[in-house]
Amino acid sequence: MDTMVLLFALFVLSLFLGVELITKVPPTLHTPLMSGTNAISGITLVGAVLAAGDNAQSWLVHALGFIAVFAATLNVVGGYLVTNRMLAMFKRK
Repeated sequence: MDTMVLLFALFVLSLFLGVELITKVPPTLHTPLMSGTNAISGITLVGAVLAAGDNAQSWLVHALGFIAVFAATLNVVGGYLVTNRMLAMFKRK
């Protein structure tokens, strides 16, 4: 029980920190930051694939791993599409 409370407190703290950081980012840095975030999401995708394919775990772990793979894939693909579209605005015609 104590571990769950500690993990929840860490989650809430990271949520507030994330909101503070995102609101302070100027628009000119949004595209480079998004590209870096996509790289981190790729690492998350690898971890999700490992969790989903682990044979020693229960069905709940497999289900949550599948959801994590799906969400991370959407995040990576969507992020790269948005970044590509933003960078296309700077190309000469």
